[in-house]
Amino acid sequence: MNKIRCSWCGNDPLYMSYHDTEWGVPVYDDDKLFEFLILETFQAGLSWITILRKRENFRVAFDDFNYKKIAKYGDEKYEELLHNEGIIRNKLKIKATISNAVAFMKIQKEFGSFSKYIWNFTNGKPIKNKWKSMSELPSKTPLSDTISKDLKKRGFKFVGSTVIYAHMQATGMINDHIESCFRYEKV
Repeated sequence: MNKIRCSWCGNDPLYMSYHDTEWGVPVYDDDKLFEFLILETFQAGLSWITILRKRENFRVAFDDFNYKKIAKYGDEKYEELLHNEGIIRNKLKIKATISNAVAFMKIQKEFGSFSKYIWNFTNGKPIKNKWKSMSELPSKTPLSDTISKDLKKRGFKFVGSTVIYAHMQATGMINDHIESCFRYEKV
């Protein structure tokens, strides 16, 4: 019997695997939250499948998404990233990733972890939406607006409300699987 999935993943095996194993699963680990933040930053204006296909290239290029190393990147590493054909070579997004690593660590220092900070916006647990179809899903909400504004105030770049909403979906802060999707009850 075929599983009912959210229609956005189509029949692409990579998309289906991501949908079935990661998307919407609550993430409380700072390393993983930062990885998704980087990937969502680079995804802005592009399709998520483009990012998924380059995910391992990003992992290698950005030292396994190690924010402590990324925060120390200098001009030489920046230039190396600009010439890396395996990633999205956007000057502003690369610079944002470096400055976001610094801002990420400031939040850790203030709150004890980025996870405590970000999950505080949902009182530490996922928001379970009840969508019947993908057409009901918003691209942003008042909550993603609030988080976006707070992150920007703290020095983050490329964290508009739409990017933050996608981050919330990916990291399970919200369950946006449609109700008929086999993953809805599991996450």
